[in-house]
Amino acid sequence: MTLLLRLVWVLLRHRSRARCDAFGPCSSPFVVLPSDIDVLFHVNNGVYLSMLDAARVDMMLRSGFAGLVRRAGYYPVVAAETIRFRRSLKLFERFRVDTRVLGWDEKAFVLEHRFMLGDTLAAEAVVRIRFLKRTGGGVDTALVLELAGKKDATAPALPEWIAAWNLAQSGGTTAPPAGGIGSAR
Repeated sequence: MTLLLRLVWVLLRHRSRARCDAFGPCSSPFVVLPSDIDVLFHVNNGVYLSMLDAARVDMMLRSGFAGLVRRAGYYPVVAAETIRFRRSLKLFERFRVDTRVLGWDEKAFVLEHRFMLGDTLAAEAVVRIRFLKRTGGGVDTALVLELAGKKDATAPALPEWIAAWNLAQSGGTTAPPAGGIGSAR
């Protein structure tokens, strides 16, 4: 229910907020609600993932990319995600989620989300996003890049551990190296 409320809030507010690029960066403000917390009085780990959904919708709406995707008959889905927690978010704390596209391969985009309390990193996540056709089947990233006005863009090099993680998520055989999120910046 909280995700639905956040999505409605994003839908109502996106036009009054600064525009951003379809690939970010995009900063989405939030506040910790009573329904977000668990028995330890901090944000439940599963709620973070729902907040990422709202942050991605915010970026797509504020960039105008959401309308382009919808008109093309595509929609994004999460294929994989990993998150690392560094500091708890507590009831009524205001924070933001900074979102940006890190890179892509032939089938998916890799996004970074950073939960920020001012200048303090509270959590960070890496998410693999695919686009699907409403009529069925996947959409190659080349078509999505063209839609975003980035037809000739070259995928930036991903940090080593993210590249290995992305390969493993796409059916490759390489396992992520030790260190994980934040080990290479």
